[in-house]
Amino acid sequence: MASVTLRHVVKQFGAVKAVDDLSIEIQDKEFAVLVGPSGCGKSTVLRMVAGLETISSGELYIGDTRVNDMAPKDRDIAMVFQSYALYPHMNIRDNMGFGLKIRQLPQSEIDARVNEAADILGLQDLLNRKPKELSGGQRQRVAVGRAIVRKPKLFLFDEPLSNLDAKLRVAMRAEISKLHRRLGATIIYVTHDQVEAMTMADRIFIMNKGLLQQSGSPMEVYAKPVNRFVAGFIGSPAMNFVDAKVVQDGAELFIDAGSLRVRAPESFRAALQPYSGRPVVFGVRPEDIALHDPAAAGQGQTFSARADVVETLGSEIFAHLSCGPHAIVARMEVPETPLHVGDTIEVDLKMAKTHVFDAQTSLTIV
Repeated sequence: MASVTLRHVVKQFGAVKAVDDLSIEIQDKEFAVLVGPSGCGKSTVLRMVAGLETISSGELYIGDTRVNDMAPKDRDIAMVFQSYALYPHMNIRDNMGFGLKIRQLPQSEIDARVNEAADILGLQDLLNRKPKELSGGQRQRVAVGRAIVRKPKLFLFDEPLSNLDAKLRVAMRAEISKLHRRLGATIIYVTHDQVEAMTMADRIFIMNKGLLQQSGSPMEVYAKPVNRFVAGFIGSPAMNFVDAKVVQDGAELFIDAGSLRVRAPESFRAALQPYSGRPVVFGVRPEDIALHDPAAAGQGQTFSARADVVETLGSEIFAHLSCGPHAIVARMEVPETPLHVGDTIEVDLKMAKTHVFDAQTSLTIV
């Protein structure tokens, strides 16, 4: 396997910079996920690593080898695409071994590699079938198996689960994660689905408009987002944002949004003091909102809200609340007394886990 290093990489299509000054280093045997909305440049990065797109400027290394001008076939990579790209007239055994046949490996070696990959992916009973006889999940496993038999330095996955239904996506996420641990492979995985990124990655690289916004472990980018974009993109349901102002009242600082006014924790004071009297954006994740508990609530953490929509998911509920003009989503345990649309409730915020962003720059203040 091998590390991957991009140094000040730019990809320009005419006047449009699809990737702008990207510098990242992916470690050997790391599972790295590039995530972001459509058009953010993540698939373009993957295609440059694969050699399917040229680099406008910058340097790209696989291991210690500079590969800017190296042909895709010489980079020793295997790529799994969004479409399965299987040959419909070939059975599964021939589909998986076709790349090796083109490379003129001995048939005994091809058979050994195909059988090994089929054992790993649970495809042994399907090797004599045609692709049309397989389910979507099985076809995706065949596409992964075709990559495995190559035994490359690097695996590239370009949104491989987007064609599967929700249940199959969950199953295939687990399969690919187990495959990574079993092979000890270096994997670069591209997705727009932040749930896939959070559940699979060793390290996440979050992109927007061609720029790298933040990188880190899943919990690092979840707990300590560097800006409002990252905070809103990572997490499901998305973080709530409320336009507010920092207000000093005596010795205390408050985050004041009119109908929603909360006391800033002591740990926030040093960072928020320079913003006294200035507009900010207050951010709170749905899972950090709970029904009021008199025994646990702290001063300045409780507010009243009306339930506009209640979504029951069995073990939890998503409550869409309104507090004056502010719409807030709360992810809470199912209450003992059922919550109905139109009810007015008291809710507590876990203030230590809330966020405050600069209203102008969108950068995190605290």
